[in-house]
Amino acid sequence: MLSFYPGPSKVYPQIVEFIQEAQQSGLLSMNHRSQVFMDVCQKAIAGLKTKLHIPNDYTIAFTSSATEVWEMIAQSFHQAHQYHIFNGSFGEKWFDYTAKIKLWHARDARVLSTRFPYNDEKKLDHSEIYERAEIICLTLNETANGTALSADFMAQVRQQYPQKLIAVDATSGLGGMMIDFNNADIWFASVQKCLGLPAGLGIVILSPQAVHQAYEVHERNHYNSLAAILDNIRKYQTPYTPNVLNIYLLMRVMQMVDSIDLVSQRLKQQADFYYQFLAQFTEFKLLIDNAIVRSPTVIAVSASEEKIKDVKQKAQKQNIILGNGYGEWKETTFRIANFPAITADEIAQLQDFLQKNLQ
Repeated sequence: MLSFYPGPSKVYPQIVEFIQEAQQSGLLSMNHRSQVFMDVCQKAIAGLKTKLHIPNDYTIAFTSSATEVWEMIAQSFHQAHQYHIFNGSFGEKWFDYTAKIKLWHARDARVLSTRFPYNDEKKLDHSEIYERAEIICLTLNETANGTALSADFMAQVRQQYPQKLIAVDATSGLGGMMIDFNNADIWFASVQKCLGLPAGLGIVILSPQAVHQAYEVHERNHYNSLAAILDNIRKYQTPYTPNVLNIYLLMRVMQMVDSIDLVSQRLKQQADFYYQFLAQFTEFKLLIDNAIVRSPTVIAVSASEEKIKDVKQKAQKQNIILGNGYGEWKETTFRIANFPAITADEIAQLQDFLQKNLQ
């Protein structure tokens, strides 16, 4: 079965071997505060920093998922104002969830947003950001519609608002896109996409400024309070029992994969191929017209509801899984994951199928 579903997606084939290694080592039966686990945790973090070019002074910690970080940000930093910029369903979900948390935590909290047209990337006017907002929240890749924020846009936000914390949901980009981590203070993702791992582990990456503020707020009322997580990760531990197996797998994958500059270059070339190839069809069209905002890791193709349903059924009969549409595009799009674990041979098989079945 060839899976092009954009998460959970295909895992690296070496995962089976790595799971056996973990079991044979005895790690999976050990206390998560043992030296053996702490060594694995330290190596996983070091591997992420080396392969993804994460600054040495940034702190990496683990959660159960990227979605959990939405809650951590809302509860573990200043209980006041956040500003969300989004152009699709996942960014909007983050905004909606934060609004609920903030309303419950603080009566004077405000959570405001700007929604971009999904086929555009507008320049930020200074007046647009709510000036009292302490955190600006962005979604690097909008998996629902196959868009992404450009490096120039990210740099612009950082340049215009150097004193504010910037938080980025990078779930469909971390491990597949070259990221300048200095452009934000809080980056987070789950591992089941570009990192090629089974679902069940989240990664949060924090600048010194974000760490300082988390300790300044000192919120410790929840099992996943960030201050407690930071206390523990300094010892390469977690305040609660972690996903030991997935952290081991992350360590091994980081030892195996190429540096992110090579990985991102390959994915960009593959994405350019997809976009050029898919442009030839008439009844199936690229959802995103504007090349500037197209995601290099998730490609969205639109057509009538009938044709989308038909092509997905044909793909399944040939053991190919295409991603369903999402949100307002659920019935009129399919999505293709362009993640590092997917091989050139698998892409060629998909191309052959699409050539025969799209019009």
